[in-house]
Amino acid sequence: MPKTVLIVEDEYLIATDIQRLLESRGWRVMGPVPSVRAALRLLEGELPSVAVLDVNLGTELVTPVAEALTARHVPFVLATAHDRPERIGGQVLAGVPNLGKPVSEQELLATLARMTGA
Repeated sequence: MPKTVLIVEDEYLIATDIQRLLESRGWRVMGPVPSVRAALRLLEGELPSVAVLDVNLGTELVTPVAEALTARHVPFVLATAHDRPERIGGQVLAGVPNLGKPVSEQELLATLARMTGA
């Protein structure tokens, strides 16, 4: 059974690039979704193995999704240009791996593999 990854990213091209990359490597992608509401809705039905989150989702922050994942013991990484995402998104983002933007394919794959044992 393939590992699943939730992608929460409001920039369509970035989201689909990450989706294509991960699907080509055997991951099953949930989403991608561009909003907190859509992400939380997906989490009601299924938990992913791991998640990739952008901090800024248009006019909202991803913080509620990060809190929901943390409460459910689902690891996540950030894909954001912010060097200290916890300053804008809260303490739930402190110490979380931040892959930056643009996301390095090799770093993304290595980080997800390390987090899931894949």
